[in-house]
Amino acid sequence: MIYRLKKRLMSFLVAFLCGMTPLAVYAHTNYGETSGFLHGLQHPISGLDHILAMLAVGLWASQLGGLATWAVPLAFVGTMVLGGILGIIGVSVPFVEQGIIASDLILGGLILMVIRLPLSVSIIIVGLLAIFHGYAHGAEMPKAVSGLEYALGFAVATAGLHLLGMLTGVLAKKLLNERVIQFAGGGIVLGAIYLLFGALTAN
Repeated sequence: MIYRLKKRLMSFLVAFLCGMTPLAVYAHTNYGETSGFLHGLQHPISGLDHILAMLAVGLWASQLGGLATWAVPLAFVGTMVLGGILGIIGVSVPFVEQGIIASDLILGGLILMVIRLPLSVSIIIVGLLAIFHGYAHGAEMPKAVSGLEYALGFAVATAGLHLLGMLTGVLAKKLLNERVIQFAGGGIVLGAIYLLFGALTAN
């Protein structure tokens, strides 16, 4: 029974990692006319830069365990919404693209090196990184849609990616080995390096 569960989990992880290669590397594209909620829902899941960070938050939270399993993702979502508001109202936040890629590197590195920090410090780290992601979502909100619906959409999408990362981490710890989470962290770091190289060569 355990062997079958392990085999299914491995198949899921392989399929999931293969699915993490969207055609659009960055989420900053236009989708035309759509409702605020749907547009907000699409924004975080349409780009590798955001996807890596959202999954990393969930994976790191599962790695930390205890109260952090839920507190860290909730802190990210809450602070991200505040960053989204800054973007919607036009407040300037510098180095947003750099901050997003840095978040992938930092979170992936924390997972890879199994860094377990106090809960308060972990919340501060994800909160600061979430501002960049939220601002990017908010700054690119179409003028014709509802800001409230749009914010709800990207918050739901982000929470869903967090949950996927958390479940992957929890199942890996129970059915396989915690090193699987570290390997995932290494994959996130490699993804961030790929994004950084792409950003540097595009300039």
